[in-house]
Amino acid sequence: MSGFILTGADEAVAQALRGAVIAIGNFDGVHRGHQQLIAQARDMARARGVPAAILTFSPHPRAFFAPDTPFFRITPQPERVRVMRRLGLDGVIIRRFDAALAATRAQDFLTRFILEEIGASGVVVGHDFHFGKGREGNPQILQAFCAAHDIACNVVPVVEETGGAISSSAIRAALTEGDIIAANRLLGYRWFVIAPIRHGEKRGRDLGYPTANMALREACALRHGIYAVRMAVNGALHNGVASFGRRPTFDDGAPLLETFLFDFSGDLYGAQADVEFLAFLRAETRFESAQALIAQMNDDSARARTVLAQSDTTPSMITPDPD
Repeated sequence: MSGFILTGADEAVAQALRGAVIAIGNFDGVHRGHQQLIAQARDMARARGVPAAILTFSPHPRAFFAPDTPFFRITPQPERVRVMRRLGLDGVIIRRFDAALAATRAQDFLTRFILEEIGASGVVVGHDFHFGKGREGNPQILQAFCAAHDIACNVVPVVEETGGAISSSAIRAALTEGDIIAANRLLGYRWFVIAPIRHGEKRGRDLGYPTANMALREACALRHGIYAVRMAVNGALHNGVASFGRRPTFDDGAPLLETFLFDFSGDLYGAQADVEFLAFLRAETRFESAQALIAQMNDDSARARTVLAQSDTTPSMITPDPD
């Protein structure tokens, strides 16, 4: 990953990605619509013999303009960069979205980031791309700027499925409803999270279901419930069943992702883990007794094993890097 993410001085960009073809956007989810932009940037770059890169921003503009409103990021930065790397890009340029950037006029934005900092030979954006103070910039302004500076420019039309646009908003809605199948279809890969495994209350161990516990980001709006999952940790891939929620049978506490790995024993505390989601099994429920909960967990595990045994060709982002 070293050298793939560029967040610092302009000099680093100039050395590594000068003359690149860049796709510009927020790319939350890096979904199938975003992947069209990335594919065009990659193809254009290969034809020109230059790097292909992403120019994106952090935090997301919505989080900047409404900092007190929780914003569910489908792919926080580690997950987002993981997917971008897998898609064959040569680098990701992440620029801080702050008050100065928000106040930058559209022409100044183009001059600074496309012409001066990167010296881009090509630019790819989506049909709804806006930039600059008050979102004054649009694809037409970008195309005129590129034509004036002999820079190739592609504007990618909306990517649709069954009459609706593939969008980050649609994926957020699917995850909020627990519709993992729909979310994964729109993403073009299995949705996943990355977090360290932490100590819990060890109730699962007492119930015969020891779990690997992970605290997801506070704004994660995934539906509370039980899921069929796979976990990658310490270079190994494990099938399992996971609960995401507040544990209403016990303490109704802060949300945790608690994953029981099938046919596994060992100490994972402190390890960084990746968990991908394959199916929603049921909503989180309060049980009147530990015995009733154990019986339901037995059923959940059996259902998860069935789901995980079925053929699924959706790409995984938690398997080891191809290189």
